[in-house]
Amino acid sequence: MRFLAVAAIALATLGFAGGAQAQQTRLFFEADVVRGNQDGAPGPFCVLNSQFKRLEKLVWRIRVLDQTGAALDDKTLKTLVVEIPDGQKFPARFGPHPAPRLGPTVDHFWSARWIIPADYPTGSFSYKVTATTQNGYSQTWEPFKVAFAHLTIANAAIELKPQPKK
Repeated sequence: MRFLAVAAIALATLGFAGGAQAQQTRLFFEADVVRGNQDGAPGPFCVLNSQFKRLEKLVWRIRVLDQTGAALDDKTLKTLVVEIPDGQKFPARFGPHPAPRLGPTVDHFWSARWIIPADYPTGSFSYKVTATTQNGYSQTWEPFKVAFAHLTIANAAIELKPQPKK
């Protein structure tokens, strides 16, 4: 009987420790939005921006850190997805930046891209980023709720100019 009581206390303690450990799991996000490199589009590219025109390539750049400050890559995160208010989801990919064709790699992080459709509604909106670890833990991050921090789609479109052939 005494053995059963000790075993029950041990199991309860392990269960509590496991639950407490799961509750302590936290991910930390660093993110910004830039104008993406796009053939025929006016530059500059990879510059912080919050206002975009239709047909422009918008790129979310994201780094996810664990509670020790270590950056999480595609081996530790199962998915990283950006979602905008209309329900569209953009899966992010982990990789070198800038892209190898643009110069030497200086960093590695997650990125998702979106070319804003010509008929997309104008105005400001926020977005959210959801990271899911390999063991199924998910956490969502959103930028500041301040309107000035939101993305803005202007009532204009960029002109894509044909590139000269090399």
